[in-house]
Amino acid sequence: MTGYTNLIIEQTPKTPHIDLNKFTGDLIFSGRSTPEDASFIFEPVLKWTEQYIQNPRPSTSVRVNLDIFNTTTALWLSRILRLLASIDVPDHILTLHLYLSEEEYEAVKDFNDIRDAFIPIADVLHEDVHNLCIRLYSKDLKDDITASKLILIENDQYVHAELH
Repeated sequence: MTGYTNLIIEQTPKTPHIDLNKFTGDLIFSGRSTPEDASFIFEPVLKWTEQYIQNPRPSTSVRVNLDIFNTTTALWLSRILRLLASIDVPDHILTLHLYLSEEEYEAVKDFNDIRDAFIPIADVLHEDVHNLCIRLYSKDLKDDITASKLILIENDQYVHAELH
């Protein structure tokens, strides 16, 4: 993984904090994302991801903790996740951490609810993903985690396990 570095983009009132770490495989998107020109923010992230997938860590964790995001942000995240889902390395696992309000969290009853809630990000889930873990977190008004659900996808088979 030489030739590129970790990427950190500081948060602004309209753009998220982004922290991409090539050494740990942690990719973090937090805050709010309503930029007028999303390509300005997400094009460098997409280019970084293209380099990362050439030699990924055994485990890649994508944390999407966006309080508010627009459709353009969702489309960019979908492109980034599609790239990460294309990693074709034996025993590699992609973990997608999604943080929801308590109301949104309670509305998710099964895997199809996740797809409905996160379209177009969920388009990635229609691809051939061999090892994907989706972890949903419920956040209260203080942003404290109150519950979590875990969904595993192995060799295109959905296995649902709940954690609290």
